[in-house]
Amino acid sequence: MDAAVAQPPRFGRELYLASKPFAVERRGRTWWEVISTLVPLAALLTAAALTDWPVRLWFSILGGLLMVRSFILFHDFQHGAILRGSRLGRFLMYGIGTLLLTPPRSWRESHNHHHAHVGQVVAPNDATTPVVITDIGAFPMLSIASWRRTTRWQRLRYRLIRHPLTIFCAYFTVFMGNICLGSLFRDPRKHWPSGLVFLAHLTLLAGLWWAGGWQMMLFAYLLPLWIAAAAGAYLFYIQHSVPGVRVFTPDEWDVFEAAMETASFLKTGRLVEWLTGNIGYHHVHHINSTIPFYRLRETMAAIPELQHPMTTRLRIADIFGCFRVNLWDPASRRMVSYREAAAA
Repeated sequence: MDAAVAQPPRFGRELYLASKPFAVERRGRTWWEVISTLVPLAALLTAAALTDWPVRLWFSILGGLLMVRSFILFHDFQHGAILRGSRLGRFLMYGIGTLLLTPPRSWRESHNHHHAHVGQVVAPNDATTPVVITDIGAFPMLSIASWRRTTRWQRLRYRLIRHPLTIFCAYFTVFMGNICLGSLFRDPRKHWPSGLVFLAHLTLLAGLWWAGGWQMMLFAYLLPLWIAAAAGAYLFYIQHSVPGVRVFTPDEWDVFEAAMETASFLKTGRLVEWLTGNIGYHHVHHINSTIPFYRLRETMAAIPELQHPMTTRLRIADIFGCFRVNLWDPASRRMVSYREAAAA
């Protein structure tokens, strides 16, 4: 029997070690990915600013989709996966963060928190500990027992955080309200750069309005950013809220086990993979966040244990399925709907 076939399956840290050879940046490839993203983005936003209706609408939509890909560049830079030590890279990535209303310091703190707590219930099951709902770095998950101990206000807040309208309005709710202004209000001394990013955002909006009226502001910036924010928030949501996901208590949580059991694989075509910077290979990213986005597919193809993850698609049934499950049921070891929780 072939030795590779006979090799026992690898789990946990063994998978991380197997992924390390792929966590090597190809600097020339990185710069090509940056240039081939930012130059078309600049061209599309310029065209959206200078053309007339309805052509400018299509340029605006395409610009929003390229903003999603631009965010992945920023995301990977913050993980140290690309352009580490590059001054020009830092300048460009911080510029992307400012353009996309994402202060680098705030995002890095909240996203590192996400990686360190992904798939954990946000409140213990025991009846003596108060329930505290936090959405720092992730969409919160409550168990049925914790849900039953929440107040009406807490239930409303939990439902709103995980509601499709909140994700559709992510420009306000997630990026402006949470990542930007939320971090500033929580800790002004630490997150004062968030205030500068917000002021830069308002200045850009005002400048575009002054230069070409509200339509230039809308099509060249506000609409593309709205599309990018909603798409990014949705991708982030479904990557950890699929029906087959497992949720851990803090004492049983393990970073590598959580990567495989709480992160999904979004199966799409190559065009969507390119536009989303391969973020659909999310279980691979959580195994090793320093793998450059353009090597995630390669990593999954090379490691057999990564080839059978939870899978979701951009189909209506899958979309509704992800939004339907909101509470963790330890008895059945699955996410259930509010209605199922009430009947349990």
